[in-house]
Amino acid sequence: MELKKGVLIVLEGIDGSGKTTQARKLLESLKAESVDAVYFREPSGSRWGLAIKKKAKRPNSLTPEEELDLFQKDRRENVAKNLKPALQNNKVVILDRYYFSTIAYQGARGLDPRMIQKNNEEFAVRPDLVFILDIDPEKGLKRIEKNGRKKDRLFEQKEYLAEVRKIFKRFKGNNISHVDAQRSPEEIFRKIKKIVFDYLAALS
Repeated sequence: MELKKGVLIVLEGIDGSGKTTQARKLLESLKAESVDAVYFREPSGSRWGLAIKKKAKRPNSLTPEEELDLFQKDRRENVAKNLKPALQNNKVVILDRYYFSTIAYQGARGLDPRMIQKNNEEFAVRPDLVFILDIDPEKGLKRIEKNGRKKDRLFEQKEYLAEVRKIFKRFKGNNISHVDAQRSPEEIFRKIKKIVFDYLAALS
């Protein structure tokens, strides 16, 4: 399948919602259909992204303003070095977290979500499709524990994630789909795949 333009697909949701699993399944499915697709995630591997990951291991290691600054510096680099070049080459870009996460997570820490959105949309590429995977925070955290991954003590707290979830639920738009992440991974993927492939078919 050859496309006339690049397409940016974003997967969002609280920790433990299954974003990364769905992003990787989507990448495999697109490649199986000979679609030129690439995968990126945020925070990225930039020095800003690595600083976020390091700080996330300790609670209260960053103020909300410091978090926002690091995430936006990391995103500027990701947009310039990864997203824009891939989209200019008519690739399908699958992105695991984007500025919707910044709005939700830093918004839940007391910053103005509208201000965060305005600041990010001044430089960030607008996504073509956004999937927000919705799950109860307690169930999401249990998934993380089951998978044997250590929790980020800065971000992965049940009460905090409940506030983050509320902000994610507020996002609306023709390009935004809210998905029940408590369903089986196969059911979730069928829904995502249909929306994505219908969208791409209309472009090719």
